Amino acid sequence: MKLLSNHLYIVSTPIGNLDDITLRALDVLKKSDIILCEDTRRSIKLLSHYKIKKKLISYHKFNEKKQLSNIIKYFKEGKILSLISDAGTPLLSDPGRLLVNECIKNFIIVTPIPGVSSITSALSVSGFSDKFLFYGFLPKTENELEKVLYSLSKNKFTQIFFIPSKKLNFYTKSFKKFYLGRKILIAKEITKIHETFIRNQIDELKIYKNNIKGELTVVISENDNKTKKFDEEVIVNKIKKYFKRYSLKDTVNIILETENISKKKVYDLCLRIKNEKNF
Repeated sequence: MKLLSNHLYIVSTPIGNLDDITLRALDVLKKSDIILCEDTRRSIKLLSHYKIKKKLISYHKFNEKKQLSNIIKYFKEGKILSLISDAGTPLLSDPGRLLVNECIKNFIIVTPIPGVSSITSALSVSGFSDKFLFYGFLPKTENELEKVLYSLSKNKFTQIFFIPSKKLNFYTKSFKKFYLGRKILIAKEITKIHETFIRNQIDELKIYKNNIKGELTVVISENDNKTKKFDEEVIVNKIKKYFKRYSLKDTVNIILETENISKKKVYDLCLRIKNEKNF
């Protein structure tokens, strides 16, 4: 493949497993004069693995505006430049938008070299609808978070977020407030040795006592209209009716067959009614 000057190549890189890189991506990186990267220390590991020695320029959210004029000069000198992020597909919750817009403004062609993304990787194993919205990193403060989730939760599509693992419990609290009735997939260490997918009903999410390391990709299922808040009075009447013929365990199972409610919620209702003296 012959690379062209006056092009910026947006190159996707592995999110964990270094073997998850395309032949085309390797070819582009080998033929680039300059590789722009977030953290040269992280990128050098990937490049060294494939014996690629190129000039690296640090390009991250704290210096991207300052670097723009210098980068455009490289293009005018006929240099071939590639942009990579620390992991995955650049510009998806990573720096690069300013550069791409500057390139468009200067008639520099922007060419994608597709590859790995934790967004599509997590969605592909979720079992949820492929009609989805990707938000990126959620707000860090409770007030801002609630504003965002209040708006997003009204949308019926699958939703994908990035959250730092150390704040999982903080976000879990809000997920339970705005997404009751939906399912959740929490993906960590995707493609790595300790790859883990945690699946649960949002209603049944609990506080995590053990520290989970790394950045998490969270996928919340679509709202298929079966997840609307249930009429508790109707359910209670059904439970009272079934209790006249069935045990607590059987009553719970019967309710679960016809109602889209978490098992814990049904069990708690049954237990409450069973402990009442008059029903």
